[in-house]
Amino acid sequence: MGTRSRVPERAGRMTGAESSQRLPGALLLLVEDDDGDALLVQELLADSGLAAQLRWVRSLGEARSALAEEIPHCVLLDLHLPDAQGLPMLAEVLSAAESAAVVVLTGLAEEGTGLAAVAAGAQDYLVKGRVEADLLGRAVRYAVQRKQAEQAAAALQVERVRAEENARLERGLLPVPLLSTAPLLVTASYRPGRASTLLGGDFYDVVEAEDGVVHAVVGDVSGHGPDEAALGVCLRIAWRTLVLSGVSGQELLRQLERILIAERSNPEIYATACMVALDPDRASVRVLRAGHPGLLLRSAAGVEFVEPGHGTALGLLPGEGAWTAEELKLTPGGALVLFTDGLFERRLTADGSAWLDEEGLLALARRRADLPGPEFVDTLIADVEKATATEVHADDVAVVHLEWNVNP
Repeated sequence: MGTRSRVPERAGRMTGAESSQRLPGALLLLVEDDDGDALLVQELLADSGLAAQLRWVRSLGEARSALAEEIPHCVLLDLHLPDAQGLPMLAEVLSAAESAAVVVLTGLAEEGTGLAAVAAGAQDYLVKGRVEADLLGRAVRYAVQRKQAEQAAAALQVERVRAEENARLERGLLPVPLLSTAPLLVTASYRPGRASTLLGGDFYDVVEAEDGVVHAVVGDVSGHGPDEAALGVCLRIAWRTLVLSGVSGQELLRQLERILIAERSNPEIYATACMVALDPDRASVRVLRAGHPGLLLRSAAGVEFVEPGHGTALGLLPGEGAWTAEELKLTPGGALVLFTDGLFERRLTADGSAWLDEEGLLALARRRADLPGPEFVDTLIADVEKATATEVHADDVAVVHLEWNVNP
């Protein structure tokens, strides 16, 4: 690589020419055991106009230590070191510095090795003795840009796949109501909590049984992520299957708990649920809750927050859960609103000193008591989001509005 000069024995950050041309955050790591070649790289970089901070180490062992401290933008790697050589060494550097571009330094007779290094993951190779300042600067800049482009493309692909997976899971969590003859109006809304980019396990379903009773459920699997969402899909499908098979009430919750325990990824995961069964006479509804919040009862007199039926969340006390059903009377033109806790467990202030809670939700609902079902749901959710604008909210929200059609 040209004339070699004696360099003081040292390893670490270089000083001198490169210190006057640094750009914040731009870091190069030179892995080279030959003092003369190291000095020449330093001089070429200074002449190239590439503003960067250069750190020099003499062995793979020192490179490991340097990479453990800080990942550079680019690694200039000699393939012949005292403690390692060739492509296996390149593979180790690539693994230790996944975000860094690697430019391999080869000898005059090793162009084939340089090509093999590029095929193995290096961004480029330079032949010692044929490198000028402009070529070195350009090679480093292009290598870093290509690496960044690769990372951006990879991240975009990951996000695309995640979005597709989330869309499939959401379709499983949010089915089309299965009604045959019942004149029931169903308005459902689901708002995924995207602050953490993680899908939650909120789910709902509405099914008409053979006897004309309409069953509905809103549930929430604890936690966020694909495992919880998949478990929510599993529970929702199991619930629909059990209802269509004639299972209802406490037995339905027992079977759901068995499925939850069998399918959950760890024993700390649990699920809450609120189930209702609307009789064909349109005058009453049976409510059964398993650790789930209450519901809103709409009537001509206004809106109430009620907590009928109660019991333990599914999976908290396996095999020991007990649930009590309770019947509510429905007035003509009345409606039920089921929801998950993401609708009201929200902060009103950034410091968490005030929360919306059930009382705040009820106050917002009463302001919109005169609206029809679809508008009531959309407006209520919008009011909640506006009232809690300071909240960086990560929880999903599912809302189901049920009312008999008085003019079928």
